Amino acid sequence: MSRLTRRALLPSATASALVSTRAANAQPGADVGQPLVALYAGLESAMRAGHSVPFVQRFDALAPVVDRVFDLDTVLRVSVGMRWDSMDPAVQARLLHAFRRFTVATYVANFDKYEGERFQVLPGSRASGADRIVRTEMVSGNGDRVRLDYLMRDDGGTWRVVDVLLDGSISRVAVQRSDFRKVLAGGDADALIASLHKKVADLSEGALSS
Repeated sequence: MSRLTRRALLPSATASALVSTRAANAQPGADVGQPLVALYAGLESAMRAGHSVPFVQRFDALAPVVDRVFDLDTVLRVSVGMRWDSMDPAVQARLLHAFRRFTVATYVANFDKYEGERFQVLPGSRASGADRIVRTEMVSGNGDRVRLDYLMRDDGGTWRVVDVLLDGSISRVAVQRSDFRKVLAGGDADALIASLHKKVADLSEGALSS
């Protein structure tokens, strides 16, 4: 699997160095794609910094961007499925905390080097119920392309990402839901929290604790 494709398969996947927005800005309702521009800018900074900047500092710089761009509450709730509603609110809060750290740490670990990548936000968006789908392409330095569609939801007047579709059809949330349910089938929410904590420690090579 190429580095470009691996990046596309991340939870709420993305990679970027240069963002092409001129065509998107010319479209009615183009503000639906603006959160992605902010995400790409944050990822570009992390990639250009690379290992010259400690993991924790890159994590702290990228975390607020992820918080603004993604509706992590919704992503986690859908990923957990029906068991979410039966969880104690305190457990839900602990799980969300772990999931947020896992999401940010995954980006920091995978977007740690700039290799000429660029992102293109394609013109227009299409409806998916009350949501909108924004099309993008991730282009590697040698011209290889990966299509990523973002499912955007209006959250009180702000568009936020609730899913990512690889090649326009493979839902990252659906893949994640399958992974989470396997862990939950063998234990409770604490098992999933522990799994996420271990992944964060592995991704950060011990720089981040639970």
